[in-house]
Amino acid sequence: METTFIPYTFYVESTPNPASLKFVANKLLIENGATAGYTSSKDAEGAPLIKKLFEFPFVKQLFVAQNYITVTKADFISWDEIMIELRLFITEYLNKGGQLINELPKQTVAVDSSFSKKETVFTEHNAPQNDTENKIIEILEQYIRPAVEQDGGLIVFKSFKDGVVTVQMKGACSGCPSSKMTLKSGIEGLLKRLLPDEVQEVVSEAC
Repeated sequence: METTFIPYTFYVESTPNPASLKFVANKLLIENGATAGYTSSKDAEGAPLIKKLFEFPFVKQLFVAQNYITVTKADFISWDEIMIELRLFITEYLNKGGQLINELPKQTVAVDSSFSKKETVFTEHNAPQNDTENKIIEILEQYIRPAVEQDGGLIVFKSFKDGVVTVQMKGACSGCPSSKMTLKSGIEGLLKRLLPDEVQEVVSEAC
């Protein structure tokens, strides 16, 4: 039985970052909980729509997760000037059969008690080297990631040393005026509460 094609439709949703908007689709764009972040066209090999979007001079960063694309724009232009143009471009491109992403960027990471390295596409965390790092990643995945993704962003574990957790904030979270508050009152507070003997501070690394 032939499957009926359901056309893509998109609506626009604001984020805490005034430079970023979420273009939300009526169906999944990436399956299996995958995410993908891009900061330039060079990063977008295997992602045809992403490469096309970077041809717009005002597009600075792109982040794709579940059913939305977060676009971060340059400061020289307002959303009023480009929002409709971008929404129509994305919609028409996909409805004409264009591909969003043919190949997701893979990362080598372990998020289980065995620490066995495995290829995954749903996260960009650095691989944990010990039980504490594994717990940190599990907390980020379970408690932080869903809330951050709702705002069109992503938080990635980079390292843990001498009680200091280093993360990287991507998508709408990168450069967001409220990201420092999220980092300290939200993420740091949660990690210190759940891992009081290990975590002393959380800092953010620039993308």
